[in-house]
Amino acid sequence: MKPTINNLISIIGVPLDLGADRRGVDMGPSAIRYARVREKLEELGYEVDDKGDIVPHRPDSCQLDGTKLKYLDEIERVNTELCRQVAAEMGKGRFPLVLGGDHSIAIGTLSGVLQHKKKPGVLWFDAHGDINTAETSPSGNIHGMPVAVSFGRGHDRLTGVGGREAKLDPQRFVMIGVRDLDRGEKMLLKELGVTVYTMHEIDMLGMAKVMEAAIRIVSTDTDGVHVSFDMDVMDPLHAPGVGTPVFGGLTYRESHLAMELIAAADIVTSAEFVEVNTVLDHRNQTAKVAVALMGSLLGERVL
Repeated sequence: MKPTINNLISIIGVPLDLGADRRGVDMGPSAIRYARVREKLEELGYEVDDKGDIVPHRPDSCQLDGTKLKYLDEIERVNTELCRQVAAEMGKGRFPLVLGGDHSIAIGTLSGVLQHKKKPGVLWFDAHGDINTAETSPSGNIHGMPVAVSFGRGHDRLTGVGGREAKLDPQRFVMIGVRDLDRGEKMLLKELGVTVYTMHEIDMLGMAKVMEAAIRIVSTDTDGVHVSFDMDVMDPLHAPGVGTPVFGGLTYRESHLAMELIAAADIVTSAEFVEVNTVLDHRNQTAKVAVALMGSLLGERVL
C-alpha cells in the first residue's frame, strides 16, 4: 500500500461525456468497475468504499448559453458536486480515486483537493494540453480546458467551482506525454512556465529520468500530489478506447514505470483516471489497462 494518507480509498464515478461532446466515455466508470478495480485494490490491502456515480443530466442540445462553451450549465453542476464529494472524502482522511468520464471532471477533482491541500503538486498525464479557454478552443469542448481553469483562467462559472482563491500554482504542475497542442495552448504554457515533458523528451531521456525530474518538481515544497491520468496519453495500440487518440504515445511499460516510480516516492494523495470510451474500445482493453495502472500507482509490484 502506498497512498500517504492511509489505506482507505473512496471511489467516485463521474460518467460525464458532455465535456467531450462524444458518447461512450460516459460508460467509463462502469467499464473500470467491470474490470474489477475494487477487487484489485482490496487485493492490495486497501479498504474500499465505492460512493457510486455523480449522475449527469444530458440536455437535448449543447446549450451554448451565450458562450462558446458547450453544456456549461451541466458541467458546472457536476463539477461542483464532485468538488464537494472529493473534499468530503479527504476531510474523512480518505484517498479519493475518481473514475471518468471525460477530462472536464478534473475541474471538480482539483477544486476538491484544494479544499484540503494548500500547495498540491500535480502530475498530468495526457496527449493534449487541456489548457484552452473559450478564446483559444477550436471546438468549445470543456474537456480541453481543465488545466486553464485550475490556474484561474477561463469562464467565471468554471473558475468559481470550489472558490476563486483555490487555484493551482503552475510551478508545481508537470505535464507528461504531451504530443498535440493548439497554438493558444502553447502560448499559455510558455506564459505560465508550466513544465511539459513531451514525447520528444521521453524519447530522448527515457521515462525513468523524466519521472525523476517530474517527481522532484511536484514534491518540493508541496503538501501532497494529485495524479491525473488521461488514457489517451498512451499509444492507441495499448489504449484504443479513447475519444481523441494520438499516435506515438506512451507504451504499456512506460506507463507502468511512471506509476511505479510515483508509488515508490510515496507522495500521491489523490488520483483520477479518465477518458475510457467503451464504444471505441476492444473487449474492455482500455479499462483493464486503467485498472492495472491504478494497481501500480497504489503499490502493486511483481515481487
